[in-house]
Amino acid sequence: MLLNAVKNSAYAIIPAKFTLIFSNPERVILRHIYSLIFFLALPVILLRLCWRGRRAPDYFKRWGERFGVSTSHAANRPVIWVHAVSVGEVEACRPLVKGLQTHYPDHDLLITTMTPTGSARVKALFDDQVLHCYLPYDLPFAVKRFLKRFQPVMGILMETELWPNLIAHCSQQKIPLVMANARLSESSAKGYARIGKLTREMFAGLTLIATQTQTDRQRFRELGMPADRVHAVGNLKFELSLPASLSEQAEATRAMWGNRPVWIAASTHEGEEELILNATRRIRSTVPDVLLILVPRHPERFDRVAALSRRSGYRTVRRSEGKPCSSAVEVLVVDTMGELPVFYGCSDVALIGGSMIPHGGHNLLEPAALGRAVITGPHYFNFAEVTRQFIAHGAAVEVADQTALADKVIELLGDPQQRAAMGEAGLDLIARNQGASKRLINLINRHIQHVSA
Repeated sequence: MLLNAVKNSAYAIIPAKFTLIFSNPERVILRHIYSLIFFLALPVILLRLCWRGRRAPDYFKRWGERFGVSTSHAANRPVIWVHAVSVGEVEACRPLVKGLQTHYPDHDLLITTMTPTGSARVKALFDDQVLHCYLPYDLPFAVKRFLKRFQPVMGILMETELWPNLIAHCSQQKIPLVMANARLSESSAKGYARIGKLTREMFAGLTLIATQTQTDRQRFRELGMPADRVHAVGNLKFELSLPASLSEQAEATRAMWGNRPVWIAASTHEGEEELILNATRRIRSTVPDVLLILVPRHPERFDRVAALSRRSGYRTVRRSEGKPCSSAVEVLVVDTMGELPVFYGCSDVALIGGSMIPHGGHNLLEPAALGRAVITGPHYFNFAEVTRQFIAHGAAVEVADQTALADKVIELLGDPQQRAAMGEAGLDLIARNQGASKRLINLINRHIQHVSA
């Protein structure tokens, strides 16, 4: 992580006595060194784009936007800018975007992302209702181009997106910045504490931080954010807006598979599919007609996961092949984008990927909003607060390994009443946590005066 390298590099390169001759604080020098490190890392960053582009060609496209050269059409009105890194953050910002469109009808909305999948989701959800481009890399010249191009009157950074140059230049141009749906794990807080001066400079450029929980709020305060500028408003991801037709679509899809039990492993990562396929072998010894829906997190891994399933001896079809999922099919690999909610709706039990390996898990709210019984592995530290809420509320269960996973899936597939109870508990918890977007917009209205409704 670049930020973690900054402090070590700073003290290795600049003697303490040398910093005393500068009138600027040491944190400014740290930011300049951060920029130098970022610039020197560009060849590696671009090589990584090329490597990912081998399997996801969209990574080869629109490189100009990553350096602040946007081809997005010009805004005709003042711009409110929302940054959502990828698919999860785009989904989370949906209620916020709708609220902003209602409260600020005379403004254009710009949504930036960092990934092609996030970009595709913006287009799918909002079409031409919003402006869209990639957020440029955090290099001074690229950030300046971006801000000059769109001249936002306010920026909203979804979750914990701390970019020193972006924040500094917004501060210099007096553009209010809000960090929305912010979360800060214990390990991340320790990392930011190690570069305290740079962290405090970034915080000084933020007008508001709206956190998911009181625990997150306290961690930001301990890192130096003033108490009157950090508020716990709740988790925007609780405000799911699923299409009314989703249940009908899921029922129609499942009807084509016959009357068989179905479980889904969604948003899986490298090294996780092997565990899931091994667990499936144990499940099939008790539930021989079970269908596994396997949904890799990243498109560039679709081919490898499908090949792995076939090498493991399973009769496998890919969603993109358009073949019928007959009773003989044992694994369906979903290698299309935007269909995960439908397949959650087709399942009886849902495993949240990224949690069976030390990746940190993913958001479990979508299957919970569909009333599904949810399982998580032990590694859910990126979504710890929400996941613990669901476990404590009886809406999710944690398993330790692939054997425990297989046993729990067998148990739940054989107990429809337990599945229904978990589903109802999840729906109840979601209903009790609605309203974060409204609280956030009220906070913006109170604290950012010159963004007039």
